[in-house]
Amino acid sequence: MGKSNCECCINYVYDEDYECYECLVNLDEDEMGKFLTSSFDNCPYFRLDDEYGIVRKQM
Repeated sequence: MGKSNCECCINYVYDEDYECYECLVNLDEDEMGKFLTSSFDNCPYFRLDDEYGIVRKQM
């Protein structure tokens, strides 16, 4: 798996209460440290946020 980009991940969502983006995956302590320092490469939880995926399936 290549380098992941959190901004393109389906698990990276905007929290209106805190007015910031957050990862919805329950990360352990080591993973959270990497996430907070923006060095979370090759994330095993990365899923591309493909908003057109459903449309392709309907065709």
